[in-house]
Amino acid sequence: MKNLASVKVIKEILAESGFKFSKSLGQNFLTDESVLEKIVLGAEIDSDTGVIEIGPGFGTLTQRLCMAAKGVVCIEIDKTAIPILESNLSDFDNLTIINDDVLKCDLHAIINEQFKDGRVCLAANLPYYITTPIIMHVLESALPVESLTVMIQKEVAMRIAAPEGTKDYGALSVAVNFYAEPQIITHVPPSAFIPQPKVSSTVIKLTLRDKPPVEVKNEKGYFKIVKAAFGQRRKTLLNALSNSAEIPLGKEEISKVLAKCGIDEKRRGETLSLQEFANIANEIFE
Repeated sequence: MKNLASVKVIKEILAESGFKFSKSLGQNFLTDESVLEKIVLGAEIDSDTGVIEIGPGFGTLTQRLCMAAKGVVCIEIDKTAIPILESNLSDFDNLTIINDDVLKCDLHAIINEQFKDGRVCLAANLPYYITTPIIMHVLESALPVESLTVMIQKEVAMRIAAPEGTKDYGALSVAVNFYAEPQIITHVPPSAFIPQPKVSSTVIKLTLRDKPPVEVKNEKGYFKIVKAAFGQRRKTLLNALSNSAEIPLGKEEISKVLAKCGIDEKRRGETLSLQEFANIANEIFE
């Protein structure tokens, strides 16, 4: 069996297939075996686990997932990579390859069809240009998955895991933490990839919550408050909420709501906890 993490092997496959890396699809293949091991271990993948992998590329991570998991379904948007994947991973009978866009395919149906029993996890080396849309799509879709263990741009991972009151804390931090509990697994330098990206990467695990950490009467209303609070970060909370077309109250009424919630109207969005966002939303949106 070929070691698909080997730079030599990858170069041989490139030469044989004539495959060209696509910048538009953000293709950077991982070649560090220790990082591959950390992804599998961090996701706690075992022989009872079904895995959905997004963007397998040549199958470097897929190979490790197939060795550890009960079954793997990989979803690859690049049709030119499909025959190479099929050839590279022909030794595995626990693998299904789907040529599709993960943002458009029916993940619920795929999981129900492929993994009727046991735990299901998602793993991926995500393209940087579409990291946030994919993560939020999975989280908002309420898929029956236990966790997402993904390689993403370090800057984005730091924003996701940032605690309130820090410069990295923002709407993405609040949104992801509403659905999942983040855990940084490891940081990865550009040298761990071929071709090398211009930025550092991070493996982050998002363990889905059984229920949100705060109670909200209106989930859409909650996220409208979050979006407005971070939409103008330098403005006070009162001004940021007052300037939003999605908040159905005037400045004076918003001031009263903040006072009722015990929140200083001069504070800024990055200082608020998830509970404080929930308190505001529950006063404004029924």
